[in-house]
Amino acid sequence: ALQSSEKGLERLMDSYKRLQMLQPSANSSSDDIKTLRQRCFDAMNDDLNTPIVISHLFDAGRFINSVYDGKATISAEDLAELKEVFKLFVENIMGLRVSGAAQGENPKKEAAFQAVVDMLLNMRMEAKANKDWAKADEIRNSLTALGFEIKDRKDGFEWKI
Repeated sequence: ALQSSEKGLERLMDSYKRLQMLQPSANSSSDDIKTLRQRCFDAMNDDLNTPIVISHLFDAGRFINSVYDGKATISAEDLAELKEVFKLFVENIMGLRVSGAAQGENPKKEAAFQAVVDMLLNMRMEAKANKDWAKADEIRNSLTALGFEIKDRKDGFEWKI
């Protein structure tokens, strides 16, 4: 049960981080965003039913991932609303923190760490482009052994620990 909760928290936080990277389009491919805030408040007003709030946020997370992957679109207005709702319910009401700085980590250290990992993964992409499969595999295997999860995307890569 604890492992399931940990994975759920990780999914929610990944969606929240991706939300910050989304770019708006002319329109949205979902109407659920307009009612998300009220549905979450309704759940909270129903005897602080946080499991329902979390399920609504997971549903929104699936939409965020679709937009992030280019399978859906979101308008600027809906993007602003979604960011506000996530900040309100994830950070302010449930007290979950997303950024490293909020957890007392050094932002400069975090930025340097991310830059080094990105540099290694860019070297891996270059090795793949040059068909140097041994070097590409070596970089991926080394990072995987250190606990990194690497996902190749059509427009680059994505990683997390």
